[in-house]
Amino acid sequence: MMNFQQLVLASHNAGKLKELQAMLGHSVQLHSIGEFSQVEPEETGLSFVENAILKARNAARISGLPALADDSGLAVDFLGGAPGIYSARYADGKGDAANNAKLLEALKDVPEAERSAQFVCVLALVRHADDPLPILCEGLWHGRILFEASGDQGFGYDPLFWVPERNCSSADLAPADKNQLSHRARAMALLRKRLGLA
Repeated sequence: MMNFQQLVLASHNAGKLKELQAMLGHSVQLHSIGEFSQVEPEETGLSFVENAILKARNAARISGLPALADDSGLAVDFLGGAPGIYSARYADGKGDAANNAKLLEALKDVPEAERSAQFVCVLALVRHADDPLPILCEGLWHGRILFEASGDQGFGYDPLFWVPERNCSSADLAPADKNQLSHRARAMALLRKRLGLA
């Protein structure tokens, strides 16, 4: 069991910081990498795992703290796993609305039965920048892509992601519910176990 009282999150995304802090609980204080640097590393990996490790190492190097990185995205089966690791910049960095519009356009003639997708989250935790044994935890959240947006909670692709077990979109869920069901929640549950917090 490892004891971490403070971690730096390798993200400038306020929504992600809030979600992960809520899931991690109060025994660990999560700082944004934005407290240390506004520069984001280039995500040169070809997988969620590679990018999560790259971001965690970079955050640990910059902050001097143990670092937690989340690399996550949406993988749509019909699109061969796209947008995948490019989820945040699917529409060339123009933001959530543009990403959602591009996804809907890519799936415009695809029937409901072929719109299966999953949110993917890989968490990487490093004790220091050169940690030879990062902790990796993966969470998947299966659903499908809607034909139009629904809900006003969450961020990213949440308004387009249908959650079959709740019969609504991810953006229709209250944050507390999402924090129990999501890909991040699943990955974080594994991480909490690894850290002895569960």
